[in-house]
Amino acid sequence: MSQIIKLSDNAAIRIKEIMSGAQKNSIGVRVSVKSGGCAGMSYVMEYSKEINPNDEVIEDKGVKVFIDSAAVMYLLGTEMDYKKEQFSSSFVFNNPNETERCGCGESFKID
Repeated sequence: MSQIIKLSDNAAIRIKEIMSGAQKNSIGVRVSVKSGGCAGMSYVMEYSKEINPNDEVIEDKGVKVFIDSAAVMYLLGTEMDYKKEQFSSSFVFNNPNETERCGCGESFKID
């Protein structure tokens, strides 16, 4: 089975940076989706202190990412990237399942 999400080099580097500054009991980064945002769903990233029994664990480029089980179907085939721009930098999810995305890039919709 192919990975649920792939990490770009930039995303992996940034997660390593984040984890090196994280609290000692954080073991990785969890990605989930929640209802909300102007298009219906939004991505959530947070530190993970434990593995939930239903999490999917992605190990890519030396980084551990935990995918919330409820988010798996929304994230299949997604590439997670990290973009640095002049005034902001953020993780970007290039998700082939999206049918609609809001202008701010924070939320999306899947039919």
